[in-house]
Amino acid sequence: MQDIQLRKAENKDLISLQKIGKLTFSETFASGNSEENLKSYLETAFSKEKVKGELSDENSEFYFAECENEIVGYLKVNYGDSQTEIKSEKALEIERIYVLREFHGKKVGQILYEKAIELAKEINADFVWLGVWEKNPRAIRFYEKNGFKAFDKHIFKLGNDEQTDIMMKLMLKN
Repeated sequence: MQDIQLRKAENKDLISLQKIGKLTFSETFASGNSEENLKSYLETAFSKEKVKGELSDENSEFYFAECENEIVGYLKVNYGDSQTEIKSEKALEIERIYVLREFHGKKVGQILYEKAIELAKEINADFVWLGVWEKNPRAIRFYEKNGFKAFDKHIFKLGNDEQTDIMMKLMLKN
């Protein structure tokens, strides 16, 4: 297993974040979606303006997973009002953990996940939550293996396609 380093993304990393974001999202979801919907989503979600805004949001953080100085995956977490649904000061949202396909099964996702849990504990969060596409069994199994439980569903729009995400939660405190 190669040595994986984590690095917090900064404003200067805008282009790198757009690139890894588009690439990993495409690898993960291209086969299950139309080309038009995927293209529409990528243009919106990873536009320069959108990513720049996310990078400068004090309630969101991005971390790159790097191997031999190449970005191989990334994590996005949200706090407080920047969370996409549950806007709790006692929660942390994992909005994204994406890893290049060639690094699947090499613990990169687990390392990014463990960073998210560390960040949640730093803010004394009661729980961590996320949404995962119902047609992404690999990701669902990953989160279940890490103790997450489904608690609700919500709609995620990819282009003009309304998809169902399973909302999952991990309690850190009882």
